[in-house]
Formats: sequence, C-alpha cells, structure tokens
Amino acid sequence: MIITPESDIKGELGGEMQSNEYENLDGLALADLIERGEVTSAELMDCAIDLAEQRNPTLNAITYPRFEESRGIAADWIPRGPFRGIPFLLKDSGFAHKRFASSIGSNLFNDTTFQYNATVADRFEAAGLIPFARTTVPELCMAGTTEAVRNGGPTLNPWDATRSVGGSSGGAAAAVAARIVPVAHGSDGGGSIRIPAACCGVFGLKPSRGRVPMGPVRGEGWAGMATDGVLSMTVRDTAAALDMICGYEAGAPYAAPPQPRSFLDAVRETTVRPLRIGILRTGWEDIGIAPECDAAVSFTASLLEQLGHDVFEAQLPAIDYSGFVHAHGSILASNIVVAVEARLKVLGRTLQDGDLEPVLVDGYQVGKGLDAASYVDAVARLHGVGRAFATAMAQLDVLLTPTLAQLPCKLDYLSLSPSDNLGFRAYRTRASTYSTFLPVINGAGLPAASLPLSWTREGLPVATQLIGHFGCEDTLLELSAQLERVAPWAARKPVFA
Repeated sequence: MIITPESDIKGELGGEMQSNEYENLDGLALADLIERGEVTSAELMDCAIDLAEQRNPTLNAITYPRFEESRGIAADWIPRGPFRGIPFLLKDSGFAHKRFASSIGSNLFNDTTFQYNATVADRFEAAGLIPFARTTVPELCMAGTTEAVRNGGPTLNPWDATRSVGGSSGGAAAAVAARIVPVAHGSDGGGSIRIPAACCGVFGLKPSRGRVPMGPVRGEGWAGMATDGVLSMTVRDTAAALDMICGYEAGAPYAAPPQPRSFLDAVRETTVRPLRIGILRTGWEDIGIAPECDAAVSFTASLLEQLGHDVFEAQLPAIDYSGFVHAHGSILASNIVVAVEARLKVLGRTLQDGDLEPVLVDGYQVGKGLDAASYVDAVARLHGVGRAFATAMAQLDVLLTPTLAQLPCKLDYLSLSPSDNLGFRAYRTRASTYSTFLPVINGAGLPAASLPLSWTREGLPVATQLIGHFGCEDTLLELSAQLERVAPWAARKPVFA
C-alpha cells in the first residue's frame, strides 16, 4: 500500500483493528478512522503496544514504558486535535513530562523526574497524541548514533542491524520505521532529527530557530541550535504536528516569523510554484561524499527538474568549517559541564567512574577548561554561519544537499565509548565528516528536511536534505510533499521475523 495522497490512505475497516492494518496507515489516516467511529483510541493503543512488545526486543528503541497506564488513558480519551487520539512516543531527551522519567541516555541522569510538562508536551496532547513510552538516545543526546551504555546496548537499525540507527533521535526513527507509531517526538541540535531520519528511511524536519518553544523552564538549547519536532512516515503528519506545536511562547528569547499559512494546507497544495534550487555536492575543506549519497542528490535533482523547478549547482556558503566544528564542540562541552554539575548537586556527590561514557568524560574536562571568552566567540561563529547562508541563498529558494556524507555508519564508529578511544575534540571532527551538511544548519537557525527518496540495492535508505530560508517551513513541506507524491517511500517496511 502506498501512503501519500489522502485518497490512498482512507480505508474501510471491518471489526477490531489488527496490527497489520494499523502499521499501513499514517497518523492522519488513523485519526480519520477515529473521527468516523471505525476505531477507538484504545484499539490503536493496543496495536502500538503489541507491536512495541514484538519488535522492541530486537530494536532496543523504547525506554520508560508505561503501557497499562497509557491503555487506561486511551480508553477514556476524548478525541481532540488533528490526530484525535493516536499512540505516540516521547524522546528520552530530558523533555519534561510528569508521567515519564528520563535518563538522557546516561547513568548519571537515570530516572530523572519532573513536576511539570514542557510546553510542547502539552501541545502534543492538544494535537491528539497520546504518549505511552520514551525512545532511546545517546548519552546527553550528543552523538549521531544511539549506542548508550545506559540502554544496555545499541539501538539497532531495522534495515541493517550492523549499522547505526542515527542519533540523537535514534529510537524515535527506529520506532517509526518499524511502524510501532506513525509519528514520534524528536529534537535536533546538530542533525538529531535528520541523521536518524536518513538512517531509518523516514521523514524528518528541523524547524527554524524559534518556531517551536522550549519552555516553560528553558529558553534555548545549545546556544539556540536545538529545537523540538517530530519524525514521521509521511510529510503530512509532520505538517499537522508542526501546526500544533509551533507558535511563540511569552518570554522566549527567539521568535520565528509568523507562518503565512497552515503547514498542513501547504502540503495539500497540488500545484507548487517553480522554485530556484541550488545543489551542494562537495563538503567544506574537501570532505568527501559517498557515491551513493551523491547519486541520491542527482536523483532528487532529476525529480525536481521533472516537476518544473530550476535546479543548478550552487556555491558553498563561505564559512570557516573547521572553526565552526571547534565552536560547536565548545558549546557542547560547556553544556556538558552545566548539565553534569547541576545533576551532581541534586545527587549531593562528585563525578564517579561509570557516570559518563569516555568521550563525554573528556568533553566534561574540555568544558571545564573553557573560559567565558571562548564561549562568546563560539556563539559569534554560529551567528556568522547564519549570515553566510543568508548571503549564499539570496538568489535561491532552497538548497539541496546529501543528508549524510556517507551511508549510515557501522556501529561503534560514532559511539561515545569508541573502541579506538577518541577524545572529545577528535570525536567531533570525525562526526563533522559524516553529518557535514547538518550542524551548520542548526548554527544558521534555518529549517531543513531529510527525505528518504533513494535506496541502495541492499535496501539501505539514502536521504537528501532540503534547506529553506529562515521561517519558510511551508515551502519545504510543500516541496517535500510534491516529491513524496512522485517518489513515495511510506510503503517500504523492514521485515521482522
């Protein structure tokens, strides 16, 4: 079954929904069945939990399950929002929710609890999304893979168990790819939605800085690089979710421009105006692009040309890439220190062996050695990246790049407990040659989407990235939906025994 046009995903069901029916429908299709009285939230929750119990032992993508409590909530649910009452998963990112503890993938932060909900958690509920567990992350969400020691082993890629699921929203991407849920919470501070979306063959959008609030306690994450969002089977599910979670929150330090229209309305547009789309094929400082990733860009470009867009080679934005990588690392290291010391104060003790994985132990020491001037300089470099992209995109509507410079990496390559004992700075350099086109977009504050339009002969997804102007998520979603209609991906499903 191909899940793209709305006419293709509205089906008739007879009797109680079965898991094999549930997993073929996206979130809005399930919501439509609730609205028509053909299925209940409780029945959908049963399907999701059944699939989680069957598939998570293989994937290791779910943590902090609250299955029985969530069944009860679904049974009493009053339909609301565009999703009406479908199952959902929250990322184990320290995202505040009164029902779910969090570990942020770390022994040190294990079982952290909250007395309040994040603003976006309440907005998810208003959207009709019912969480029943959290999804796994790397420690402190600081890796492009999900192999946290705290989780007892790596989260496995449902397409190839020898390769990374991506990170930091790795568990979320695996759960969506495995059809446990059609849409799941993610967040992105350096590619953490787009990397796992690329590795797992699902759709992922990083919103513009300030589009989605981080309150009520936090104002920003990682000097404005981090934002919440979702990963989904279909473009329209992401659009519907973003409509519900976006919007300025009083007191927030950033605000994206007001959205000109509903994001869901944007993806329903069947006629898209011709766009000027520039292609980036080479990374800064001659970072190589795998042939499969370059071929995926060529394929996407050919689709765009067939759709009537003006597609041409563009110039790399003029940035000091090594300087940016160093600045990004300094911001992360500073945040390690702040988070770790706050947690140690709560626990009333000092750092112990086993609290953190080796790369982050070193990162903690790097952060302790930074002075205030180094942090200010790092933030200034981020702002410089934003200006460089604005200049480079002045005559363009969208940039097209590979999402990853390489195929989904093998396990251990980006582990925070690597077999080759990399230090924090060397680790960040390694990551920069893999997710080359991703953290710079967080630095610039721009929206970007990862689309799984290509696949290797072995069945591994190869994604391409669309980068938009600040505040122009509607253009990216409209273009993504247009590509989804001509090269749909949602019918592809990994095989489980």
